[in-house]
Amino acid sequence: MQGIKRKLVYVALFEMFGMTFSALGLALLSGTSPSSTGPLAVIITTIAVTWNFIYTTLFERWESRQPSRTRTVKRRIAHAVGFQLTLIVFLIPLIAWWMNITLVEAFLLDLALILFIPCYTFAFNWLFDRTFGLPASALPDPVENN
Repeated sequence: MQGIKRKLVYVALFEMFGMTFSALGLALLSGTSPSSTGPLAVIITTIAVTWNFIYTTLFERWESRQPSRTRTVKRRIAHAVGFQLTLIVFLIPLIAWWMNITLVEAFLLDLALILFIPCYTFAFNWLFDRTFGLPASALPDPVENN
């Protein structure tokens, strides 16, 4: 599976699981019910879906221009950490506003997710690639094989 179909399946599955983890995690950490954090999780997921699509497209464009297109552990870690670090720029202010708390409190509340999501991203990407195969950007350049 390649191209836009791959990206859509990837993002849909990634965010479906991510939304569930976010709603439950935020509820647990804030001492509230998932019914109060559920709408926030939907908004977080909407932001994450949009950013994930953009970020992964940019990452794969960068990856396709690298001398080695192999998806190493280092490259997978860079993808996961880079995605999470850029995503929190959007999410911390949103969480603070939604829950009527300070940015520091929102960061502390989101800290567990900040630590969990890169691990989740790494594992999800590995399992996704094992299940659906590597994207074209990570396959050897056909010209190199001649």
